Amino acid sequence: MRSLLIYPLFPKTFWSYEKILELVNVKVLLPPLGLITVAAILPQDWEFKLVDRNIREVTEAEWAWAEVVILSAMIVQKPDMVDLIEEAKRRGIPVAVGGPYPSALPQEMRAAGADYLILDEGEVTLPMFVEALERGETSGEFTSGGEKPDVTATPIPRYDLLERNAYDSMSVQFSRGCPFQCEFCDIIVLYGRKARTKEPEQLIAELQALYDIGWRGGVFMVDDNFIGNKRNVKLLLQALKVWQEEHNYPFRFDTEASLDLAQEDDLIDLMLDCNFAAVFMGIETPDTESLKLTQKFQNMRSPLLESIDKVTNAGLRVIAGFIIGFDGEKPGAGQRIVEFAEVTGIPTTTFAMLQALPNTALWHRLEREGRLREKDGNINQTTLMNFVPTRPVDEIAQEYIDAFDQLYEPHQYLDRVYRYFLKLGPPRVKPPFKLPEWVAVRALTTVVWRQGIKRSTRWKFWHHLFSMLRRNPAVAEQYLVLCAHNEHFMEYREIVRQQIEAQLAEYHRLNSEEPVYEKVA
Repeated sequence: MRSLLIYPLFPKTFWSYEKILELVNVKVLLPPLGLITVAAILPQDWEFKLVDRNIREVTEAEWAWAEVVILSAMIVQKPDMVDLIEEAKRRGIPVAVGGPYPSALPQEMRAAGADYLILDEGEVTLPMFVEALERGETSGEFTSGGEKPDVTATPIPRYDLLERNAYDSMSVQFSRGCPFQCEFCDIIVLYGRKARTKEPEQLIAELQALYDIGWRGGVFMVDDNFIGNKRNVKLLLQALKVWQEEHNYPFRFDTEASLDLAQEDDLIDLMLDCNFAAVFMGIETPDTESLKLTQKFQNMRSPLLESIDKVTNAGLRVIAGFIIGFDGEKPGAGQRIVEFAEVTGIPTTTFAMLQALPNTALWHRLEREGRLREKDGNINQTTLMNFVPTRPVDEIAQEYIDAFDQLYEPHQYLDRVYRYFLKLGPPRVKPPFKLPEWVAVRALTTVVWRQGIKRSTRWKFWHHLFSMLRRNPAVAEQYLVLCAHNEHFMEYREIVRQQIEAQLAEYHRLNSEEPVYEKVA
């Protein structure tokens, strides 16, 4: 079977980082780990070609070669996913779809014309798909019936299919699922509340495969909560520490983890010993009542500021996720998030209006209350809320626009990065010294020219840089990378404003007879 794996386009998002990636001559932040895992699970006597549409177009030769097209996507990739299904059908090629988006909203995939819906986790449903093909079936829908696979049997992803030079980092996955119960989160819907993990030697084998094909540099642990199973993650880190040391630390790791990491000193130490550099944490909001309502109890066990400072001082850079628009939220939530970010100094703060994701507890509650506005999937950081909130949509949207604008105002951003890196602990390990590549030198020169000479940030840029080199030189390289991120946020803050204001205008056009939130009240 000649299988053409296609990864649909992402719109411009907080994480797309085009302006930064251009500086280092790469196209995309991370590869489609799901698709290359699918390729590893399918029969290995099949032939595979993979096209990431975020890198390039599908060629005519690839369309002509394919006997089946296999697509995987998240909700945010919906528009291109639908276009690709239609294009494959126009060419008479059967289409199979899977991943988080089809699993959450299979009815949309059926409406788009997909032939095979491979839902839930592929270890269970991909063999069903293969059996259906062998029986000559021309369509089908395959679900796990609630069964969660044992990921210790998941094969090494087919990294050989990637155009590796187009990516900034590689991806691996150690666990699926999360033990918490946040009302708005779809991870526990898709993967369950029991964190299932691979064996340490299994993940080490994946890293060895990356090492053997020549990859060096960033590796993102894509686990939605890396410390969801603390016992098993400690076993992994103990093995990873040895492997990294034996291989002279070829990889720098980033991941996502819950805020209760701050209570686990031994875990933090192990992560630093393995050369972890940054961790994304869902802070969501500094408002305690909103955390309680959305059942984010793990963020209430210890003071937020103390937890963030503890992780930072140890040497792990915190990336924070914030949300505005919780039920019962008091006016000024956007400004409170800005003030919290300023107090902690966290440089990279993802920020979005709350969305009701399909089949989450929030989705079902709002549906019962008659408050869901839209039930389709097309959600990112520049999407207006898809439900009726408890305070005016205009108020929330304006707070969101203003807060995002403040957070990434170039001068304010540089000040925040500077304050944060002064308190960031130094790296625990030192990889062997090597001369910087030409592309990195060119990127640094560009950032220095733009921020240190051309723009009004010039005085601040040089003052902060020289102070950092004097006061905390061990983190200077990371510091300059975060300064470079300003190139992305300067543009993206305008995208946020334009797209949210356009959606607000359309919202009022469709709801001009009476503000919907008054009906709810």
